[in-house]
Amino acid sequence: MMWRKNENKRGEVGALDFDRVLVPVSGSKADREAIKIACSLAKKSKGKVYAIYVIRVKRSLPLDAGIDSEMQYGEEVLEQAEQMADEEDYEVETEVLQAREVGPAIVDEAVERDVNLILIGMDYKKRFGEFSLGDVVPYVLKDAPCRVLLCREAIP
Repeated sequence: MMWRKNENKRGEVGALDFDRVLVPVSGSKADREAIKIACSLAKKSKGKVYAIYVIRVKRSLPLDAGIDSEMQYGEEVLEQAEQMADEEDYEVETEVLQAREVGPAIVDEAVERDVNLILIGMDYKKRFGEFSLGDVVPYVLKDAPCRVLLCREAIP
């Protein structure tokens, strides 16, 4: 079972427990809120929070190409995620991944880690004058094997 419901002594159903939460981070302002919410949700069931940073590798390069600048940036972003979790008095496991596309990498990681929630923080972005989810979020919403929670920043 991917998630379970809390029942109180009278058998009433309460909030859902998420004991394995995946948080893809990108270095945006929205990461802070996503990590904070993930830690809060996981605390209730003493679960795990996994923060990942995905490096998009160009097709002209081998998938395992050493992209030092991107790897360094990813490590810095994950270090910030660890600090944010420390502020919430919680621990996160972190990992940098390399993939051709970010969306499939997030979904594959969710499957591999058997998470029951993917929590994505996103900035408010406009493309051609209209609000845009980009290409990663729609992919994850469509293909994730678990619940997905979006945490969008306020309109600037």
